[in-house]
Amino acid sequence: MVARAVGSAGVLALALGVGMTPAMATGKSPDKAAATGASVGQADPKTPWAPENDELPLHRKAVQPEGLASPRTAGAAQQLTMPAPSGPNEVGMVGLHLVDSSRTDPYVGGKRELMVSLFYPATATSGHYQAPWMPSISGNHFLGTRGLSPQQVTLPKTAGHVLAPVKTSLGKLPVLLYSTGLHSDRAMGTQFAQDLASRGYLVVIVDHTHDANEVQFPANRLELNRMPSGTHSSDTLKVRAADIKFVINGLVKIAGGGNPDAGKATLPSGLTKSVDTSRIGMFGWSLGGAAVDTAMQLDTRIKSGANLDGQFFGTAPTKDLDRPFMLFSSGNHNRNNDSSWRTLWPHLKGYKVDIKLKGAAHLSFSDNEYLVPQWARLVGMSQTQVQQQYGTIDPNRAVKVQRDYLAAFFDQTLRKKHSTLLDGPSSKYPEISFVP
Repeated sequence: MVARAVGSAGVLALALGVGMTPAMATGKSPDKAAATGASVGQADPKTPWAPENDELPLHRKAVQPEGLASPRTAGAAQQLTMPAPSGPNEVGMVGLHLVDSSRTDPYVGGKRELMVSLFYPATATSGHYQAPWMPSISGNHFLGTRGLSPQQVTLPKTAGHVLAPVKTSLGKLPVLLYSTGLHSDRAMGTQFAQDLASRGYLVVIVDHTHDANEVQFPANRLELNRMPSGTHSSDTLKVRAADIKFVINGLVKIAGGGNPDAGKATLPSGLTKSVDTSRIGMFGWSLGGAAVDTAMQLDTRIKSGANLDGQFFGTAPTKDLDRPFMLFSSGNHNRNNDSSWRTLWPHLKGYKVDIKLKGAAHLSFSDNEYLVPQWARLVGMSQTQVQQQYGTIDPNRAVKVQRDYLAAFFDQTLRKKHSTLLDGPSSKYPEISFVP
């Protein structure tokens, strides 16, 4: 269960894939930029909102542990923490191993396999341990790519109590799906997932196997990034959208009393009664934000979507979308300097809102916004370097503002609860501006 509790971390090494389909071959068509995290089309890949790898800080190589000054002993390891959920409910969590027998993995062949984590409002959490942010094997790799070791820092626990009963008194729960950044890991959306769960949502964070740098499966099986360099981002997004559709099918199975887990792992009590497949939303960060539009075009069951600072790729933004959509960007990213956002905007035919967060950088929309400042000094990062990569906004404030606006959007579009936060600028949130 620990292996399924959370996603795995990023690994620097990128192994070339085998068994690739022709669609994944490199090409130069205008709507097929390479999956490097760079901006779509003709935009400059050096822009601060377009990293080449969302799993690593910009313009910085990992520091080897032996090169660090004053290494800590095991007994003195610094305990990292995550921001506590802000909603009224306790949080439960379960990890599932999903196997799509109808699809061939585009990167390595064989059946397509995914790991997902479900966070939900829970009750009777006593006696259910809190899931780790990452299991030990994944976590050690994660630390190693950042020049850290388990002797220096201990990765945090989540607020999710494994297999705690679902709080069925809330009735059927609206569903939110999360897709993470390029070569990133589903764990990077944990602070969002556990917070939204505490507010009454069932949140499913998805690892896109062999796109993610590392995914840990049951029995400690580790699957690494097998995406060839130069892979088209538009093709990557098609794979992600198909992953999301498959995950939704799994949720439909749960709602019908079934169990989609490949090993028939135990599901939390009350889960089958609590999945509302008529109210499904999706959000994502960076390439995962771009995946929201692609997934919504593929699957009309997704009723509402939010893109956290992600560049769009391919033809999806040229197609009309009649469902609510939010663009939520960092301080230096908006429709004025992102042609893909300008392309999408007139094609959004439903409710739409475009906001930006002053002082935030592209990497501010991941869990690293909160975690990196805690370990920065151990790897020799100055405050200036941290701010260059993660923005000048205080991490606690960044987390609060992002959470509140994301929740306001989904409360309004899935729960039909109007939020004045989305009506225009608020004196309580001066960091947020609305792009006209």
